Amino acid sequence: MNLLTIFWNLVIESAPWLLLGYLLAGIIKQVIPSEWVQKQLAKPGFASIVKGALIGAPLPLCSCGVIPTALAVRKAGASKGATSSFLVATPETGVDSISFSYAVLGPIFAIARPIAALISAIVAGVLVNSFDQEEKTQQPEEAASSCCHSKPPQAPVEPNMSSKLISAVQYGYGRMISDTAKWLIIGLLAATVITAVVPQSFFLRWGDGLLAMVIMVIVGLPMYICATASTPVAAGLLFAGISPGAALVFMLTGPATNIATMGVIKEQLGMKSLIAYMVGVIVTAVACGLLLNQLYQVFAWPLQLSMMEHGESYPLWRQLAAFLLAALLARVWLQPLFSRKPKMLEST
Repeated sequence: MNLLTIFWNLVIESAPWLLLGYLLAGIIKQVIPSEWVQKQLAKPGFASIVKGALIGAPLPLCSCGVIPTALAVRKAGASKGATSSFLVATPETGVDSISFSYAVLGPIFAIARPIAALISAIVAGVLVNSFDQEEKTQQPEEAASSCCHSKPPQAPVEPNMSSKLISAVQYGYGRMISDTAKWLIIGLLAATVITAVVPQSFFLRWGDGLLAMVIMVIVGLPMYICATASTPVAAGLLFAGISPGAALVFMLTGPATNIATMGVIKEQLGMKSLIAYMVGVIVTAVACGLLLNQLYQVFAWPLQLSMMEHGESYPLWRQLAAFLLAALLARVWLQPLFSRKPKMLEST
């Protein structure tokens, strides 16, 4: 198969699940307001770390979108540990990436990925609180003073169900696709190239143990890639010969350890917190990867790479979903061009 065929087959395979994931992301955005998230994480302690992981895991935020939300959580009084667990869990997984993982990698990865993300987030949060305690007693007072001067309380206006559904669709198929479109395309292209060019035995020279996972950490560490975009890349790497555990390590470290996130943590939480954060994410990712490899070996689970198993023919509804996804992605770049043209005519 040529590159274009592989790329389009991957789009067809993933489109229905991505569209479903984006819709669920929009619904979650309406159901879980950011103010509620901030309130839940304001109390210090282990419970807030766990809450940070549980609340962050399904939220529809990518590597870039989680940063301002995490900063708002921190200013609302959340401990460094709760902020860190939220920062780890949110970009590592989400409803869109879980549905996409099920479509491309199969049910085992769709289950293992969010579980590993939650464990990684909690471990990172606990380590941050353990190694960086100097602001534990000071932070809630600072947060209280900053919150008191932010906005006067206003009576919330509750929208009706139809308005919420419209807002969910607009957010899921608007803002969420705009936030992830570039990285999703990059991920699909990378998966296409890896699938077509890299031989299946390429990664076997590194084995399927610790060394392969360390290499995946090095590859994923500086990358600016969201959980959804990392999924097809992981599928391509699996097809090229890496172990399931090494693929899981890439999907955990890539979204959670990009340069932008590390810079924000260093600036807002300090160097000690950054070191604890990195240790928590990397060590937990490798441990989960080794465990996943062991489970695959013990239970003889097969790899279920959907994009490699299907032939050339797809049902019509899948092809229509692919065209819809392609149109929504194209709109991200075409809409600004059309909106800019009338402004230029008005100015003349």
